[in-house]
Amino acid sequence: MDKTKMTYFEDEDILHIVISEGKESDSIELSPNITAELNESGELIGIEILEASSFLRDSILETTQAKILKLKTSYNNQIQRTG
Repeated sequence: MDKTKMTYFEDEDILHIVISEGKESDSIELSPNITAELNESGELIGIEILEASSFLRDSILETTQAKILKLKTSYNNQIQRTG
């Protein structure tokens, strides 16, 4: 597998991730604003994310909040056991 390359098109707010070199022959919409690019063999070669800045912000916030809640729950459980 080739090294992953990312290109951000600021004016359009599009993030394009190239997973491996090759000609795109098909694509699948994974969710609104996220498209998987496939080669002739049906292998994933790239991902395109529209409205990338919002997507990344929201993804990071959700992941961070989930981890913080998990840590708080774990911490509170430890306090209750030792207290």
